[in-house]
Amino acid sequence: MEVLQNGFTKFAITKPHEITVPLTNGTKNLFANGTTNLLNLIAESYEDLSNMDPSRAFVNKVKRLIVKVGTAVVTRSDGRLALGRLGALCEQLKELNLQGYEVILVTSGAVGLGRQRLRYRRLANSSFSDLQKPQGDLDGKACAAVGQSSLMALYDTMFSQLDVTSSQLLVNDGFFKDAGFRKQLSETVSALLESRVIPIFNENDAVSTRKAPYEHCLQDSSGIFWDNDSLAGLLALELKADLLVLLSDVEGLYSGPPNDPSSKLIHTYIKEKHQSEITFGDKSRLGRGGMTAKVNAAVCAAHAGIPVIITSGYATDNIIRVLQGEKIGTVFHKDAHLWKNLKEESAHEMAVAARNSSRRLQALKSEERRKILLAVADALEKNQNMIRLENEADVADAVAAGYDKSLISRLTLTPEKISSLAKSVRVLADMEEPVGQILKRTELADELVLEKISSPLGVLLIIFESRPDVLVQIAALAIRSGNGLLLKGGKEARRSNAALHKVITSAIPDTVSGKLIGLVTSRDEIPDLLKLDDVIDLVVPRGSNKLVSQIKASTKIPVLGHADGICHIYVDKAANIDMAKQIVKDAKTDYPAACNAMETLLVHKDLSCTGGLNELILELQREGVQLYGGPKASSMLNIAEASSLHHEYSSLACTIEVVEDVFAAIDHINKHGSAHTECIITEDSEVAETFLSQVDSAAVFHNASTRFCDGARFGLGAEVGISTSRIHARGPVGVEGLLTNKWILRGSGQVVDGDRGINYTHKEKALKA
Repeated sequence: MEVLQNGFTKFAITKPHEITVPLTNGTKNLFANGTTNLLNLIAESYEDLSNMDPSRAFVNKVKRLIVKVGTAVVTRSDGRLALGRLGALCEQLKELNLQGYEVILVTSGAVGLGRQRLRYRRLANSSFSDLQKPQGDLDGKACAAVGQSSLMALYDTMFSQLDVTSSQLLVNDGFFKDAGFRKQLSETVSALLESRVIPIFNENDAVSTRKAPYEHCLQDSSGIFWDNDSLAGLLALELKADLLVLLSDVEGLYSGPPNDPSSKLIHTYIKEKHQSEITFGDKSRLGRGGMTAKVNAAVCAAHAGIPVIITSGYATDNIIRVLQGEKIGTVFHKDAHLWKNLKEESAHEMAVAARNSSRRLQALKSEERRKILLAVADALEKNQNMIRLENEADVADAVAAGYDKSLISRLTLTPEKISSLAKSVRVLADMEEPVGQILKRTELADELVLEKISSPLGVLLIIFESRPDVLVQIAALAIRSGNGLLLKGGKEARRSNAALHKVITSAIPDTVSGKLIGLVTSRDEIPDLLKLDDVIDLVVPRGSNKLVSQIKASTKIPVLGHADGICHIYVDKAANIDMAKQIVKDAKTDYPAACNAMETLLVHKDLSCTGGLNELILELQREGVQLYGGPKASSMLNIAEASSLHHEYSSLACTIEVVEDVFAAIDHINKHGSAHTECIITEDSEVAETFLSQVDSAAVFHNASTRFCDGARFGLGAEVGISTSRIHARGPVGVEGLLTNKWILRGSGQVVDGDRGINYTHKEKALKA
């Protein structure tokens, strides 16, 4: 353990990988109280290293790394310096330097910066008549000479502000042919790194005599390079780096141009597989390189035993994330072709397999699909011990990690819960066949009949929280509705989810294939899945507001769900107060974290005079509910004012506000609500009907708890989620919400022919029994 000057403590988990946490009195006590508390702090302050992607495990051994930043990252589209990105780069390198990493920077951008300054100088020195004449191109080497000093001055200023010392090393390709130079270079860099100085390399373009690119591999250390990408690769060999990070203006290497929707991010490059498949786009916007140069440098360095990762330099923390082992960017490694995880299906392959399996499922007869569900229910009961064993391991990890009791409760699969799941699957099996139902029959003309029938959506992507029982419910709904399914559960339930997935897919016959239901095991696959709008038909995120909002913002695929569950109860002046107390208590305290729990209580102003308001407040306070007031209630009741009237507490807390009448309540809900579930408590049927018809939410109740808004309670068998969307499905979404329709036209040789010779009748016909 080492105490750093900035008040942080550094300690090693597996050398040389280190973690830095704030040194406080509490931290000191943790060291005194033993390892367990220390590890708990690590879990809170830093992502658990056990979550590291297997293909990035090599970063644990990284001590010396080279970071190359390209012109497209250093500069903006107008050629000016991207100061924000440069600042974020320097911040990351400073943190790595502080943690004991040996960091070397290779930077481009001097020519672009010099060109910008010389253009200004030419403009400032030109007369008006000079500006009317054609302007010739600026000399590239002059631009380099001017830009190098400016670029280094900028780096020096930024690093100085971070209390870091940097140094400049300008090199030419010819230098590396001299063995003495190479030896001296290595010694100089080692001395700088030992003093915690960050060496900054750049090619001295101002005096370079290179005429054409060097096309051979760098592994022979011949000393010839064509651009800063190949320079970075050469330096990685010469200076014996453990990792080379090439920062680009895109997320990594794609199978085609990154702006092509059909292009897919390649997480691991295998030369034998990808070399012939990739189509490169344009070269760098301002520099000489581009993705082709990066790949050439990465392939050569990886062949020589130095891992390389190409990732985006636009993100503010990608270098840190690379060293945490996150699956970002594209990795090049000499052993990549041997890695077991590379044999796993890609996101696209998994989605295509689910679609193909769903089509085979749809081809089965209704009774055959029913038997699959019954087999799933039987398999759940038969494998209960195995499921519980895996679940107990998840629960033990959750307890050790200090998760809330509410999360652990949701995570736990009791025998009763497993039996209940099996029962719900059987209920779905016994439902009326939902697929292929004739919804409408119309005779368009004599012997020309149009049918509207129900059909599956296709492939669903469900992203859900730490409840493994959700996996069973959604899988059963997918089978019943004939849909393919991709599931991504919370990491807290990874063993439980894997066990349940294995049990369910083993019950699906080979004629359909267990690939009907795919289990996504890494969160890093989610961005790739969200790009598959050609294969995935609907995304249903179940989780936090932040998760749902992020999903909606990052995909073209339709998203079904709700970002907030701000449910209201309005207690009218004509309410039965005893009934109101019971409903309000249940809606808030039965399951406070549920999306259908009451978050705002609206009370008619007259109840403040009759004592009804006080009774409601006392009922909630007896249950330990923390109350926050709206503008009126906070002053009337002398309680803290709510920070927002649009707030989801998901805990034993709620907002209370006093309103003039039912119309004020309706206005409040439509303005501040989330269109989820609302309730009115009143004995006045006219007021109730006004509320039910004018509140614009997915579910509106009269004299009943908002907690009833649930697929199982609605008799849907199960639900994939609750939708506040106004398109397709709204409210609890069961089997019907996972269906669309198709049109079947049955004729006897009719043709349009300009509508001549055809007599349209458009008669509604009875549905077939």
